[in-house]
Amino acid sequence: MPDELRLAFLGFGNVGRALARLLESKRTSLEANYGMCLRVIGVATGRHGSIIRPEGVNMLQAIETVEEGQPLSSLGTSGPADSLAFLQAVEADALLESIPVNYQTGQPALGCIEAALKRGMHVISANKGPVVHGYQRLTELARQYGVRYLFESAVMDGAPIFSLWREALPAGELKSFRGILNSTTNLILTQMEQGRSYEQALAHAQAIGVAETDPSGDILGWDAAVKVAALVTVLMNMPLTPDRVARRGIDGLSLDHIQAAAHEGKRWKLICSAERTAGHIEARVQPELIDAADPLYTVMGTSSAITFVTDVLPWLTITEGDPGPMTTAYGMLADLVRAAGAL
Repeated sequence: MPDELRLAFLGFGNVGRALARLLESKRTSLEANYGMCLRVIGVATGRHGSIIRPEGVNMLQAIETVEEGQPLSSLGTSGPADSLAFLQAVEADALLESIPVNYQTGQPALGCIEAALKRGMHVISANKGPVVHGYQRLTELARQYGVRYLFESAVMDGAPIFSLWREALPAGELKSFRGILNSTTNLILTQMEQGRSYEQALAHAQAIGVAETDPSGDILGWDAAVKVAALVTVLMNMPLTPDRVARRGIDGLSLDHIQAAAHEGKRWKLICSAERTAGHIEARVQPELIDAADPLYTVMGTSSAITFVTDVLPWLTITEGDPGPMTTAYGMLADLVRAAGAL
């Protein structure tokens, strides 16, 4: 690894810009505490073009330019518009990837990650699609080219889920997990418990940027199913695609259901779970009625949580409160530190 780590951003939306701000704010401490000297030499976006500057991109200017709706070419020499062409042109040591992805195929992120690994770049990704559809191949490519493929932010934002198993629980075997992994549905159910209708709760989630304009991927359980598939694939070492996760969303829950449960001291939650049984995996996403004894009972709003059951620990629960772009960015920063060999 060179003394100076040259970085390229692929995707510069909310997460990418949050990561850029975080890297700037941590620049001094990263160099002092981890010996990491960082230089961003390329940024590629879907709507604002790309830029490659071997001498370094002023990231605060790049953030301002994009947030004002201006093209990155206004900062200097324009880079290729095509993502794969950008990756062939930029001479980076590590790629920070956070582009929109099709969760049915993992593309275009999957192809971009493969291309970067083959060029000898570490890849730090915020996407779960490539994990589900290409984890084994991408991991093997990283090994072959002597780099790392890391994706801590793919599930539960910046919470240390994948690194927990990679680094802190050696020789542990995951028997099952159960959690709340979709912020949109958890916020909607929380809002309905407070008396809002489904339509009002959804509108609130969309207004604060948690829910998409088309929220069906969350409401019908697809986002949660992809996360379950990613966790099973990596942590249980059993490849699983989202279509093999039994799935039922929250669209069948009415305000009457929510209020009746609250009257009994219970709550409806969209629960993600998987269990290893007799050599195969039973994985599902479905609404469940839980009571106050359940560790997931107090997980409200956009917060998320997961409980692991292992052969060495009866159960271990990790909870993340109200995540946002900055927490996702932190997961990518932590992966970058790992990839640089500073941990």
